[in-house]
Amino acid sequence: MIEASARWLSAEEATRLVEARELDPQAVVEAHLDAIDRLDSRIHAYIHVDRGARSTSGVTLAVKDSQPVRGMPYTYATSSLRDQIASEDAVAVARARTAGMAVLGKTNLPELAASIGTNNELFGPTHNPWRHGVTPGGSSGGSGAAVAAGMASVALGDDMGGSIRIPASCCGVVGLRPTPHRVPSEERDPTGLSSRGPIARSVADARLVFSIASGTWPDAGRMRPRVVGVTWSGAGGPCADACRRAAAAIEGDGHRIEEIEWDAEPVTQGYAGVRRASVASFPADHSTFGPALQKLAAEGRELSAMDYFRDFTEATDAAHRTVSLPLQTRYDFLLTPTLGLMPMSIEDVPPFLGEEWSTYVRFVLPVTFARTPAISIPAGLHDGLPVGVQIVGRFAQEYELLDFAERLEQMPGFGFQRPPGLDWEVNG
Repeated sequence: MIEASARWLSAEEATRLVEARELDPQAVVEAHLDAIDRLDSRIHAYIHVDRGARSTSGVTLAVKDSQPVRGMPYTYATSSLRDQIASEDAVAVARARTAGMAVLGKTNLPELAASIGTNNELFGPTHNPWRHGVTPGGSSGGSGAAVAAGMASVALGDDMGGSIRIPASCCGVVGLRPTPHRVPSEERDPTGLSSRGPIARSVADARLVFSIASGTWPDAGRMRPRVVGVTWSGAGGPCADACRRAAAAIEGDGHRIEEIEWDAEPVTQGYAGVRRASVASFPADHSTFGPALQKLAAEGRELSAMDYFRDFTEATDAAHRTVSLPLQTRYDFLLTPTLGLMPMSIEDVPPFLGEEWSTYVRFVLPVTFARTPAISIPAGLHDGLPVGVQIVGRFAQEYELLDFAERLEQMPGFGFQRPPGLDWEVNG
C-alpha cells in the first residue's frame, strides 16, 4: 500500500528523513505517481510521465516542457516539435539528478510559452487544482499545478514575462524568479530577460532547489530591520488587499514601509514589441503555429531594428526608474501584488499582449526588465482562489530575498494551503 501522505512532504523534510533512514526515497516517488494517476486526468499538469523514475533523496521534480530532459519530449507545445526528444538534460535538471532527485516528467505550457494561461492545441488546457475550469496561470502553469496538487515535491519553470510568478500566485505556491543567468541555460536568449527557477510549496524548498540549480550556497545572514517600498497601484481589489495585509505584517515585524510609484505602462508596451520579435525568431515552422502565434510572428517580422531597439530601451528605462534605482538608492526590498487581477476561467484568459493582459502583468514585467530577483508567495484566498504577493530583491541577492520572504510566509494568513478535494487518504 502506498503511503499517500508522503506526497505532501517538503523536499527538506524528505531529504532529512531519508538521511536518517526513516524514509524510503522511492515511497515519495510512488506517492507522487499515484497522485498523478488519481488526479492528472482532470488537472492535466503533465504531458509526459516517467513511470520508472528513481530517487535517492526522496525529492521529485517536474520540469516545464520548455527545458530539455534527456529521453523525454521537448516540444514547447508547438506542433512542429511534436516528435522531438531531448538528447541531454538542462543544466539545472542534471544538477537535480546529481542531488538525488527523481525527474517525474514534463509539464504543460502554452505554445512557445506565449500566454498568461496554460492551453495549447497539442495537449489542451491545464486546470487550476483549486477550481476546475480556472487557469493555473502561465506559462509555467503545468509546473505550478503539479506542485500545488501534490503531484511533485518541486518543479522547474522559466520566467521572461512573469511565467514562474504568475502560476505561483494562481496556484497558491511559491515561485522564485532568480536574477537572469544565475541558473545556467543551454538556450540562447538574445533579450537577456529570461530566468529559470523553482516552484515549490515553501520558501525553504525554493531555496534548496535554487541552491542546487545555481551551484551556489546560502549565506548565514542575520535578519535586521529593513526599508521596504510598497505599491498596489492599479491592482484589482483582492490583489491590492493581499498586498496591504503583507505590508502590515512586515511593518509589524519591525520593518519600515514606504509607498512608492509604479510606472508599468512603458514596460508593458515595450515588452509587446520585444515578445513579438521573440516569437518571430523562434526556430520552428511558423506555418504550424496556432492562429494567435502566427499573428504575433507576422507582426514580429514587420518590426525594424530601430523599432525593437526603441521598445527595449523604453521598457528598460522605465524598469530602471521603477525598480532598479529605488533598490540601489533607498530600499532593501519592494513589495507588490504578484498580479493585477485574480485568476480567471480558462476561456477568459486575456489575449497575449492585449489591454487586460497589461493589467494582469503590471507588477511582474517591470521586475523582468530590471533583471532583479523576485519571489511570489501565497497570501491567502479570495472567493476560494489563491492570491499572491511579490517581493523584489536586489541584483543577485536571492538568498537575502528568500530569507526575508520566509519571514512573511510564516506569518498568519500567508504560506501554502492544500487545495480542497485532493486528499483521498483523509477524505476517502
